[in-house]
Amino acid sequence: MAAPAAAIDRAAISAEKASPPPSPEAEREAQAELRWKPVGALACELTVDLPLPDFKIADLLKLRQGSVVGARLRVGHDVPLRLNGGLIGWIEFELVGEHLAVRLTELA
Repeated sequence: MAAPAAAIDRAAISAEKASPPPSPEAEREAQAELRWKPVGALACELTVDLPLPDFKIADLLKLRQGSVVGARLRVGHDVPLRLNGGLIGWIEFELVGEHLAVRLTELA
């Protein structure tokens, strides 16, 4: 009877080695995901505040469909990111292939 008990102990030890306990950070992420799951499908408005310091009312009056406004942003310049009007962080623009993308650089 001693032999089967030893086999069970080895199997339990092997199972413990195969799946280490989750890190505290992984546990927090899993709990946060469960907490946010009920509202995950709700619509929201994500906006980027693009500062145009030299933009004038005269420029606004000239805008038409297809107009291009030069932003003169420096590469790496952080721009505010808002969710439903509240500041949530800062982003920077970058090109990904032929698309303009934003990279989240800091959370508020």
